[in-house]
Amino acid sequence: MGQKERIDSQEKRRVDYVNVESSPQFKRFMANKRKFIVPLTIFFLVFYFLLPILTSYTTFLNTPAFGDISWVWIFAFSQFLMVWVLCTIYVKKANSFDKEADQIIEEQIKKGGKS
Repeated sequence: MGQKERIDSQEKRRVDYVNVESSPQFKRFMANKRKFIVPLTIFFLVFYFLLPILTSYTTFLNTPAFGDISWVWIFAFSQFLMVWVLCTIYVKKANSFDKEADQIIEEQIKKGGKS
């Protein structure tokens, strides 16, 4: 492929990201992404800070759950599980976000960068 053909190919693939950002598809994409990320982040932060708050101001978690294992150990272990589960969920959802973003960019390329 010659240099002129390469330049022509690059010109066809050029994306006007200002138009992409102002397109209804991109705005809907960002709204869907926010609907997913914000609740997940709030859940994570509440669950994460609940352990030090409950252990500092209550004695509930100090009661035995199974033999010598108290609820605080179960809650602390569940935080490790929560991180792995949330990471897995996010990675799967992020893959769909990537595909959707690629589709939006491809649509803009087909339109010639016009919204």
